[in-house]
Amino acid sequence: MVLDTNVLVSTLHFGGRPRRVFESVLRGRHRLVIGPAILSELESVLGETFAWDAARAAAVRGELEALADTVSPPEVPDVCRDPDDNQVLAIAVVGRADVIVTGDADLLALGTFEGVAIMTVAKFDDVPPGE
Repeated sequence: MVLDTNVLVSTLHFGGRPRRVFESVLRGRHRLVIGPAILSELESVLGETFAWDAARAAAVRGELEALADTVSPPEVPDVCRDPDDNQVLAIAVVGRADVIVTGDADLLALGTFEGVAIMTVAKFDDVPPGE
């Protein structure tokens, strides 16, 4: 699974359903796939929007890199108007993820991309394990 930056920020800063989705990775129910683009955006948002100091944001980045399968897509599709969204799609495809969990309307509008399901946290959280 790929967790988009908005889901990771919600996981780290707010908890709730996004945190439960992330905990499914920690429990080994899902394999997390991540890429440098998501990690860089996460560090930036945590620092600029939520005033995390650089060391704390870098530590979280390191922990995610250690936990996840990190991939660097050689090519990025031009499907969405936002290049960051295109990076998420490329990471999911190259990392052979089964799902992208996001709150991004542009990604959600796609529904699927090259066999990768795209859904909200609420929709993912309602899917029973193993389905």
